[in-house]
Amino acid sequence: MANRKVIAYNRKAAHDYFLEDRYEAGLVLTGTEIKSIRKGKVQLKDSYISFVNQEAFIKEMHIAPYDFGNRFNHDETRIRKLLLHREEIRKLQQKVKLKGYTIVPTSLYLEKGLAKLEIALAKGKELHDKRQSEKERDAKREIAKAMKRY
Repeated sequence: MANRKVIAYNRKAAHDYFLEDRYEAGLVLTGTEIKSIRKGKVQLKDSYISFVNQEAFIKEMHIAPYDFGNRFNHDETRIRKLLLHREEIRKLQQKVKLKGYTIVPTSLYLEKGLAKLEIALAKGKELHDKRQSEKERDAKREIAKAMKRY
């Protein structure tokens, strides 16, 4: 974990879902995409994972065009293939078929020069669950503030 440089977090995922199992997936990228990722120009906010023919793909992940990419630059929100083991894909597909489960990207990072995506099996939160999470977070913040004073 010491060689890991986090590029982007998906804070909305933790707010909107209960995150359960987490997996690490590689990405199939073009040259201008990885250069743009290294500059930190990535957004995971509205992205999601889908399956086609026993393969996983990430959709709506925004990678800004590379500044020096001329005519060979990439499409910003193109569909990108995820690299996962066959058993992991099969397990995730089975879970998604259950009611309320989805797969969301939680973070994008560089590890040993390679871009990796952390994805999580997630179950949607109801409105009252989100309020409860906010109350717990505020309570923890108040406790930390009180402990800091003493």
